[in-house]
Amino acid sequence: MTPLFSVRGLEKRYGARIGCTDVAFNLWPGEVLGIVGESGSGKSTLLSCLAGHLRPDAGSIAYDGQDMLAMAEPARRRLARTEWAYVHQNPRDGLRLQVSAGGNVGERLMAVGARNYGQIRDTAIDWLGRVEIAADRVDDRPSAFSGGMQQRLQIARNLVTGPRLVFMDEPTGGLDVSVQARLLDLLRGLVRRMGLSAIVVTHDLAVVRLLADRLMVMKGGRVVESGLTDQVLDDPQHGYTQLLVSSVLQV
Repeated sequence: MTPLFSVRGLEKRYGARIGCTDVAFNLWPGEVLGIVGESGSGKSTLLSCLAGHLRPDAGSIAYDGQDMLAMAEPARRRLARTEWAYVHQNPRDGLRLQVSAGGNVGERLMAVGARNYGQIRDTAIDWLGRVEIAADRVDDRPSAFSGGMQQRLQIARNLVTGPRLVFMDEPTGGLDVSVQARLLDLLRGLVRRMGLSAIVVTHDLAVVRLLADRLMVMKGGRVVESGLTDQVLDDPQHGYTQLLVSSVLQV
């Protein structure tokens, strides 16, 4: 099997400061990779490089055999609208707040060529239902929704076109614990049913325990440990990973 996403020797620096360095991994079709570490560990910088928001200083990124760093910008933007999706920590960064809930979902469909208004609206309502938003809220604006509902709407907007790869940046960050649990359960179900590949960045080990097949632990811009999620969390080998796991157990 060929990896869907392949990274080799990735590096990003900010002057003398390391954002991330010497990062390498393969992501396989249908696999979810978790990336964890404390603030400043480099995980957000890495995700920005992987998703094309930042250009790395060295290394290679290949998606489905295509060299992403050599790809023309129009082609990369088209890929981001079709086969890729990005779930922001703050849903307001991934939604148009002055457009209705249905319009937010419909925009993504229109970006891939949908033009029939009735079909677009029906699909939007169907997807609102999938993320547990009532059909009678289809014409409400996101600003009228709670934070948890906004995040579920952002997920619907991203997944409606059936992307192959989803980047998630702290998808449950800032939400109440009870809301987090519902959202995680929803995400896990959608990822499995749709056969999505995903890269999830978080500081929350409970998130990767539930969502990720494989895990990378970052410290100081470097990957210090990687492996199957349960294996890494249940039997951490690196001192930093041991510290992360023990800090959760002590809470």
